[in-house]
Formats: sequence, C-alpha cells, structure tokens
Amino acid sequence: MTFTGHAPGSTPYRRLIVGLFFAGIATFAQLYSPQAVLPQLSAELGVSPATAALTVSAATLGLAAAVIPWSLVADRIGRVPAMGIGVLAATVLGLLAPLSPTLEMLLLLRLLEGMALGAVPAVALAYLSEEVEVRSAAAAAGSYIAGTTVGGLLGRIASGIVGEPAGWRIGMWTVAAICAVAAVLFLWLTPRARGFVPGRMRAGEDTVGMLTRLVVPLRSAALLVLYAQGFLLMGAFVAVYNYLGFHLAGAPFSLPAWFVTLLFLAYLAGTVSSPWAGVLASRFGRHPVLVGATGVMAIGALLMLAGVTAVVLLGLLLFTAGFFGAHAVASGWAPVAAGPTTRAQASSLYYFGYYAGSSLFGWALGIVFGSADWSWFVVAIVGLCGVAAALSSGVLRDAAGAHPLRDGD
Repeated sequence: MTFTGHAPGSTPYRRLIVGLFFAGIATFAQLYSPQAVLPQLSAELGVSPATAALTVSAATLGLAAAVIPWSLVADRIGRVPAMGIGVLAATVLGLLAPLSPTLEMLLLLRLLEGMALGAVPAVALAYLSEEVEVRSAAAAAGSYIAGTTVGGLLGRIASGIVGEPAGWRIGMWTVAAICAVAAVLFLWLTPRARGFVPGRMRAGEDTVGMLTRLVVPLRSAALLVLYAQGFLLMGAFVAVYNYLGFHLAGAPFSLPAWFVTLLFLAYLAGTVSSPWAGVLASRFGRHPVLVGATGVMAIGALLMLAGVTAVVLLGLLLFTAGFFGAHAVASGWAPVAAGPTTRAQASSLYYFGYYAGSSLFGWALGIVFGSADWSWFVVAIVGLCGVAAALSSGVLRDAAGAHPLRDGD
C-alpha cells in the first residue's frame, strides 16, 4: 500500500509534530541565546553593538553555509539521522562556546555551532512535507514554525534571566544544557521516515547529479522570490531584536536590563500567528496571507518609532506576529513548490537565503543604528518589508494559481 502521509490526530503525526517541536528548541534556543545578553557582552568585552551582534551573525552565517550540504547529506543517510547528528554536534559546541577566552574563539565556535545547527532547518520541512497528508502540509508547517518560536523565546529568556546576575557566559551555557535535553527528546520521539528512502535517487547518481538537483529550484522565478522573502524579512526581524534592547536601554525609555529581557516574550505572538497563518493559507491561498503578514510587519515597525513604551511594545508584537506568519507561509511553500526529488534542496535554499539575510542585515543595520539613529533604522526595516511585498506581488500572485504552486499540491 502506497504511503500517503500521516493523518492529523494519528499517533505518528503527533509524535512527528512534538519531535520537531523539540528539534526547534534544540536548534533555535542556542542559535539566538547571545541576543538577550548582547548589551552585557558589549560592555564586558568593550566592543560596539554591531561587533557584539557578530556572535549571533557568526552562527547564522555558519547555518546559511551549511543548509545546502546538509540537504545533500540527508538524501544519502536519511532525514532523521541527518537532523540527529547535527543537533547533537551543535549541543556539544554550544556547551564549549561560552568558555571561550577570547572574542575570536567565541566567534569561531559560534560559526561551527551554526554549521551543525543547519541540519534541522535544511531538512525539517522537507521531512514534514513527505510524512504528512498533502492537505495538512501548510497547517503542519505552521505548527513546526510555532515550535521554533518557542525555542527562540526560551533561548533568549533563559540566557537573559540567568545572565543578568551570573554573567553572559553562564546565561549561554544554561541554554546549551537545556538544548541537550531537547535533543534527546527529539531523537526519542521522531518517527522514522516513510515517505522518503535514503539513496532512492537514480542508481549511480554522483555528486554532479546531486548538484544538478540543487540547481533545478534556482530556475524557478517563484522559488527565487520565496527565497528573497526569507532573506529580506529575516534580516529585518533579527536586526530589530538585536538592537531594540540597546534602544530601550537609552533615553527616553531607560528601561532596566530585566525588562528588556522580557521583551522577548513578544515571540509568543509568533507562536500564535504561525499555525494561524498556515490555516489561513490552506483556506484562502498562500499569496494573500504572505503579503498581508508582511504588511503587519511594516505597521509594527512604524509603531516602534513612538517614544511611549506601551506603543513600542504593541509594535513589537505586531512585527513579530507578522514575521512568523510570513515565514510560516513562505518556508512551507518552498518544498511544496518543488518537485519530489528536489524538496530538500528547495527547502535548504530557502533557509540559505533566510540565514544569509540574518547574518548580513543583523550586522549591517547595526551600523545604521550606531551611526545614524533609530528613525533611520526603522526606515530601513520598513524598506526591507516593502521590497519583499513588491517581489511577492509581482511574481507569486500569478504563480499561486498555477501548478505546481497551487495550494494543496
């Protein structure tokens, strides 16, 4: 009997979703754990905010560089084994990184940690699209993205709360220890793949053949625009969370460090918006939900121009909800848009753009923040959202109604 995917409500489906939830914690908690302690790290090491933010960018750069190789590895050894190896290696590196005696060593270990972490985002959505029923793919992708928001939130909150009294090193180490537990739960819960068999590619396929499958998604204009969504929107998102703490610690807000750490609770808006966006995309189509979520991001960014803390917080909630809604749609669309033999590559290319944007804009917009002011920083953020929406409207609107980008395929 041909396997058509696990049905919602079944035990394997629940184990898959919960297993990937813990994979998201193990990945994204340690990926962003320095973000909550950037002001402390900057002060202790005597470096600028942009330089301190390199501890985040180094990991995301490593992840961006590794997602494509990991997708090729996953085709050879299997989806779950590839993710398991990556998560376990990253956990070991995450435990070592806070012990670094110098900034240079810290950045090197963070780079290697990011390369190991690339296994999960490179493979998870391809694995999910192959293991659940087609009609449930968008909603399941939204549930997975919701799990990544919990991981990102946990990493930031834990490192910030522990790091304020104990120092940024202990804060980051605590997160790495939590991730070790999450990695074990992921390996225990996640069911073996049934929709994909390692090595099922053509007999005798060599590296050239594998690279050919990598090039195929790059020939699709619609897929290129989906990759651009990740590049631009993730760049804007990480930049806001990198530098908002510095902004709110200064005049006219002068908020204490503990309060700035709690700002990361805004991530819960993404936990809600991700599955909601998946459900709306299944009902109304992916393109309108993608554009609408990007518009919510831009509105939220503009509200953060206010000099009133409550308005800034509202803006952050809208910005976060909009981002995760857009990301849930775009990331889940990429593997569905690709053919069955290139799904892992299509997903990994999306995450390559996603984390390349995080690395580039997470650092570069720090220069804008440091040399200009917050207003120009927000203008740049809104500009990134505008370019993403324009590209989406110009290409994806027409592609959404044509096979293979039709919802439900």
